[in-house]
Amino acid sequence: MGFKVFLTEDANDDLAEIYSYIATQDSPQKADYVLDQIEKKFISLSELPERGLPPKELLSLGIHEYREIFFKPYRIIYRILKKTVYVFLIVDGRRDMQTLLQRRLLQA
Repeated sequence: MGFKVFLTEDANDDLAEIYSYIATQDSPQKADYVLDQIEKKFISLSELPERGLPPKELLSLGIHEYREIFFKPYRIIYRILKKTVYVFLIVDGRRDMQTLLQRRLLQA
């Protein structure tokens, strides 16, 4: 039996922001495509969630509990607890990840 995949409220907000940005800057069709691909990626975590690696920004702080997978340039950051995968962050990897990860994951 696979893992359950759960998006946090922040991750849902991230998806809405990504969609809005792409729909405005490019087209709603492109936004639909990107969100579909991101959704396929995080749904795939129900099988083999251990395949992701810890984000390097967190490893430098000695934190190993979180993992990430990619739909470039987007990074999907999650944590496995028992048989559930919690997606905490879906973000463009070109952003200031150190600050973002500290604010969103470590101060929560």
